Amino acid sequence: MTESRPRRSVRRTLPERKRIALIAHDGKKAELLEWAERWRETLADHELIGTGTTARRIADTLGLSVAGLMSGPLGGDQQIGALITEQKLDLLIFFWDPFAPQPHDPDVKALLRLAALWNIPVACNAASADFLISSPWLTQAYEMTIPDAGAWISSRTGE
Repeated sequence: MTESRPRRSVRRTLPERKRIALIAHDGKKAELLEWAERWRETLADHELIGTGTTARRIADTLGLSVAGLMSGPLGGDQQIGALITEQKLDLLIFFWDPFAPQPHDPDVKALLRLAALWNIPVACNAASADFLISSPWLTQAYEMTIPDAGAWISSRTGE
């Protein structure tokens, strides 16, 4: 009998220098920019990745290096999701707007689902982002469990 979900039995170690995704819906971009300005020195010590306008505004305003992906509605959220599944992302800071429906809401839900599945720390507002960015684990290696995708696939295919 196959399992309905993969077990979290594989260990993954997040590096000391984290790969942090910064995403904000239009109604939250100013708030994320203000938050990033407060934490500029800390963010500068890590690898930053962002979607569309958010990445460009953070880079232009704060002078930080931010790898820019596509805008969320054009697939940027899915690009971030791919980085999560490839274990190339360590933290997700996503200021999403609970008052504005988005044309890509299914992509947003899928992104948050992947973050939960792969045990990625997520902040959805300034307070939770403050807690994440001020954690002592931010600058230390952190060992966690993630799904054993290979074993799960094998159990489902009989290989």
